[in-house]
Amino acid sequence: MKTDWSLLSPVLLESLGQTFIMVLVTIIASGIVGLLIGAALYATRPGNLLEQSVVFQILNFLVNIIRPIPFIIFITAVGPLTMLVVGTTIGTSAAIVPMVLMASVVIGRVVEQNLVAVDPGIVEAARACGAGRLRTLFGVVVPEALAPLILGYTFMLIAVVDMSAMVGVVGGGGIGDFAITYGYQQFDWQVTLVTVVIIIVLVQLAQFVGNKLASWVLHR
Repeated sequence: MKTDWSLLSPVLLESLGQTFIMVLVTIIASGIVGLLIGAALYATRPGNLLEQSVVFQILNFLVNIIRPIPFIIFITAVGPLTMLVVGTTIGTSAAIVPMVLMASVVIGRVVEQNLVAVDPGIVEAARACGAGRLRTLFGVVVPEALAPLILGYTFMLIAVVDMSAMVGVVGGGGIGDFAITYGYQQFDWQVTLVTVVIIIVLVQLAQFVGNKLASWVLHR
Protein backbone atom coordinates (compact mmCIF):
# COMPACT_ATOMS: atom_id res chain seq x y z
CA MET A 1 0.00 0.00 0.00
CA LYS A 2 1.40 3.35 -1.08
CA THR A 3 1.56 6.09 1.55
CA ASP A 4 -0.74 9.00 0.71
CA TRP A 5 1.32 11.95 1.91
CA SER A 6 -1.23 14.43 0.56
CA LEU A 7 -3.50 13.30 3.39
CA LEU A 8 -0.83 12.58 5.99
CA SER A 9 1.26 15.75 5.57
CA PRO A 10 -1.24 18.03 7.41
CA VAL A 11 -1.49 15.46 10.20
CA LEU A 12 2.29 15.24 10.41
CA LEU A 13 2.60 19.04 10.63
CA GLU A 14 -0.03 19.14 13.37
CA SER A 15 1.82 16.38 15.24
CA LEU A 16 5.09 18.29 14.93
CA GLY A 17 3.39 21.35 16.35
CA GLN A 18 2.14 19.33 19.32
CA THR A 19 5.63 17.93 19.88
CA PHE A 20 7.12 21.43 19.72
CA ILE A 21 4.67 22.67 22.36
CA MET A 22 5.30 19.70 24.66
CA VAL A 23 9.07 20.01 24.39
CA LEU A 24 9.15 23.79 24.75
CA VAL A 25 6.85 23.97 27.78
CA THR A 26 8.53 21.00 29.44
CA ILE A 27 12.11 22.19 28.99
CA ILE A 28 11.31 25.71 30.22
CA ALA A 29 9.24 24.64 33.25
CA SER A 30 11.42 21.70 34.25
CA GLY A 31 14.57 23.70 33.53
CA ILE A 32 13.61 26.28 36.14
CA VAL A 33 12.26 23.78 38.70
CA GLY A 34 15.18 21.42 38.12
CA LEU A 35 17.69 24.21 38.62
CA LEU A 36 16.09 25.05 41.97
CA ILE A 37 16.01 21.39 43.03
CA GLY A 38 19.63 20.87 42.00
CA ALA A 39 20.79 24.07 43.69
CA ALA A 40 18.95 23.05 46.87
CA LEU A 41 20.49 19.58 46.79
CA TYR A 42 23.94 21.10 46.39
CA ALA A 43 23.57 23.87 48.96
CA THR A 44 21.94 21.78 51.70
CA ARG A 45 24.51 18.96 51.57
CA PRO A 46 26.41 18.42 54.83
CA GLY A 47 29.14 21.03 55.15
CA ASN A 48 27.89 23.17 52.30
CA LEU A 49 26.53 26.73 51.96
CA LEU A 50 23.05 26.14 53.41
CA GLU A 51 23.62 22.90 55.29
CA GLN A 52 20.25 21.38 56.17
CA SER A 53 20.52 17.64 56.58
CA VAL A 54 16.75 17.06 56.80
CA VAL A 55 15.99 19.08 53.66
CA PHE A 56 18.79 17.35 51.77
CA GLN A 57 17.66 13.87 52.81
CA ILE A 58 14.04 14.58 51.80
CA LEU A 59 14.98 15.99 48.39
CA ASN A 60 17.50 13.24 47.78
CA PHE A 61 14.93 10.60 48.73
CA LEU A 62 12.30 12.03 46.37
CA VAL A 63 14.75 12.22 43.47
CA ASN A 64 15.97 8.67 44.07
CA ILE A 65 12.39 7.36 44.11
CA ILE A 66 11.08 9.14 41.02
CA ARG A 67 14.11 9.09 38.71
CA PRO A 68 14.43 5.27 38.23
CA ILE A 69 10.75 4.79 37.29
CA PRO A 70 10.39 3.99 33.57
CA PHE A 71 8.66 6.98 32.00
CA ILE A 72 5.89 4.94 30.37
CA ILE A 73 4.95 3.64 33.85
CA PHE A 74 5.36 7.07 35.43
CA ILE A 75 2.79 8.52 33.01
CA THR A 76 0.11 6.18 34.30
CA ALA A 77 1.28 6.43 37.93
CA VAL A 78 0.67 10.20 38.02
CA GLY A 79 -2.60 9.89 36.11
CA PRO A 80 -4.71 11.07 39.09
CA LEU A 81 -2.51 14.16 39.48
CA THR A 82 -2.72 14.85 35.75
CA MET A 83 -6.49 14.56 35.92
CA LEU A 84 -6.55 16.97 38.85
CA VAL A 85 -4.36 19.54 37.08
CA VAL A 86 -5.76 19.53 33.53
CA GLY A 87 -8.99 17.53 33.85
CA THR A 88 -7.95 14.72 31.50
CA THR A 89 -5.22 12.13 31.02
CA ILE A 90 -5.31 12.25 27.21
CA GLY A 91 -3.90 14.87 24.88
CA THR A 92 -0.97 17.25 24.66
CA SER A 93 -1.79 19.24 27.81
CA ALA A 94 -2.10 16.05 29.85
CA ALA A 95 1.19 14.73 28.50
CA ILE A 96 3.06 17.83 29.67
CA VAL A 97 2.32 17.15 33.37
CA PRO A 98 4.29 13.88 33.74
CA MET A 99 6.94 15.19 31.35
CA VAL A 100 7.59 18.25 33.53
CA LEU A 101 7.60 16.20 36.74
CA MET A 102 10.05 13.59 35.49
CA ALA A 103 12.30 16.07 33.68
CA SER A 104 12.46 18.35 36.75
CA VAL A 105 13.73 15.53 38.92
CA VAL A 106 16.33 14.37 36.40
CA ILE A 107 17.52 17.94 35.73
CA GLY A 108 17.75 18.48 39.48
CA ARG A 109 20.22 15.62 39.77
CA VAL A 110 22.17 16.78 36.71
CA VAL A 111 22.44 20.29 38.16
CA GLU A 112 23.54 18.97 41.56
CA GLN A 113 26.28 16.81 40.04
CA ASN A 114 27.67 19.72 38.02
CA LEU A 115 27.60 22.14 40.96
CA VAL A 116 29.35 19.65 43.25
CA ALA A 117 32.21 19.55 40.72
CA VAL A 118 32.90 23.28 41.18
CA ASP A 119 36.19 23.96 42.98
CA PRO A 120 35.42 24.56 46.69
CA GLY A 121 38.21 27.13 46.71
CA ILE A 122 36.12 29.42 44.52
CA VAL A 123 33.26 29.21 47.00
CA GLU A 124 35.56 29.94 49.92
CA ALA A 125 37.05 32.93 48.07
CA ALA A 126 33.60 34.37 47.39
CA ARG A 127 32.58 33.93 51.01
CA ALA A 128 35.83 35.52 52.18
CA CYS A 129 35.06 38.57 50.02
CA GLY A 130 31.77 39.00 51.89
CA ALA A 131 29.35 37.42 49.40
CA GLY A 132 26.17 36.09 51.00
CA ARG A 133 25.27 32.42 50.79
CA LEU A 134 22.58 32.79 48.10
CA ARG A 135 24.70 35.27 46.15
CA THR A 136 27.59 32.82 46.25
CA LEU A 137 25.32 30.01 45.08
CA PHE A 138 23.65 31.79 42.16
CA GLY A 139 26.27 34.42 41.45
CA VAL A 140 29.41 32.31 41.66
CA VAL A 141 28.77 28.55 41.76
CA VAL A 142 26.10 28.36 39.04
CA PRO A 143 27.98 30.62 36.57
CA GLU A 144 31.18 28.66 37.24
CA ALA A 145 29.39 25.45 36.21
CA LEU A 146 27.60 27.06 33.25
CA ALA A 147 29.34 25.17 30.43
CA PRO A 148 28.69 21.67 31.82
CA LEU A 149 25.19 22.78 32.80
CA ILE A 150 24.51 23.72 29.17
CA LEU A 151 25.61 20.26 28.08
CA GLY A 152 23.46 18.74 30.82
CA TYR A 153 20.43 20.71 29.67
CA THR A 154 21.16 19.67 26.08
CA PHE A 155 21.09 16.06 27.20
CA MET A 156 17.77 16.68 28.92
CA LEU A 157 16.34 18.43 25.85
CA ILE A 158 17.07 15.27 23.87
CA ALA A 159 15.50 13.17 26.65
CA VAL A 160 12.40 15.38 26.58
CA VAL A 161 12.10 14.84 22.81
CA ASP A 162 12.18 11.10 23.57
CA MET A 163 9.49 11.59 26.24
CA SER A 164 7.30 13.51 23.79
CA ALA A 165 7.45 10.57 21.41
CA MET A 166 6.70 8.07 24.19
CA VAL A 167 3.51 9.82 25.32
CA GLY A 168 2.03 8.90 21.94
CA VAL A 169 1.52 5.41 23.35
CA VAL A 170 -1.08 6.78 25.78
CA GLY A 171 -2.75 9.23 23.41
CA GLY A 172 -0.54 12.19 24.22
CA GLY A 173 -0.36 13.44 20.65
CA GLY A 174 2.80 14.52 18.84
CA ILE A 175 4.99 12.63 16.42
CA GLY A 176 4.99 9.53 18.64
CA ASP A 177 1.23 9.27 18.33
CA PHE A 178 1.55 9.91 14.57
CA ALA A 179 4.09 7.10 14.19
CA ILE A 180 1.96 4.63 16.16
CA THR A 181 -1.41 5.51 14.59
CA TYR A 182 -0.37 5.91 10.96
CA GLY A 183 2.80 3.84 10.94
CA TYR A 184 2.82 0.91 13.31
CA GLN A 185 -0.94 0.23 13.45
CA GLN A 186 -1.30 0.61 9.67
CA PHE A 187 1.85 -1.45 8.94
CA ASP A 188 3.18 1.55 7.03
CA TRP A 189 6.92 1.44 7.63
CA GLN A 190 7.49 4.51 5.46
CA VAL A 191 5.62 6.64 7.98
CA THR A 192 7.65 5.10 10.80
CA LEU A 193 10.89 5.75 8.94
CA VAL A 194 9.98 9.39 8.28
CA THR A 195 9.17 9.85 11.98
CA VAL A 196 12.50 8.33 13.00
CA VAL A 197 14.36 10.63 10.60
CA ILE A 198 12.56 13.68 12.00
CA ILE A 199 13.49 12.71 15.57
CA ILE A 200 17.12 12.14 14.56
CA VAL A 201 17.27 15.57 12.90
CA LEU A 202 15.76 17.25 15.98
CA VAL A 203 18.22 15.49 18.29
CA GLN A 204 21.24 16.31 16.10
CA LEU A 205 20.18 19.96 15.89
CA ALA A 206 19.75 20.18 19.67
CA GLN A 207 23.15 18.59 20.27
CA PHE A 208 24.86 20.89 17.76
CA VAL A 209 23.42 24.03 19.36
CA GLY A 210 24.22 22.78 22.87
CA ASN A 211 27.84 21.99 21.95
CA LYS A 212 28.27 25.42 20.33
CA LEU A 213 26.87 27.22 23.37
CA ALA A 214 29.02 25.23 25.80
CA SER A 215 32.12 25.90 23.67
CA TRP A 216 31.34 29.62 23.55
CA VAL A 217 30.97 29.78 27.34
CA LEU A 218 34.28 27.98 27.86
CA HIS A 219 36.21 30.26 25.51
CA ARG A 220 34.56 33.61 26.13
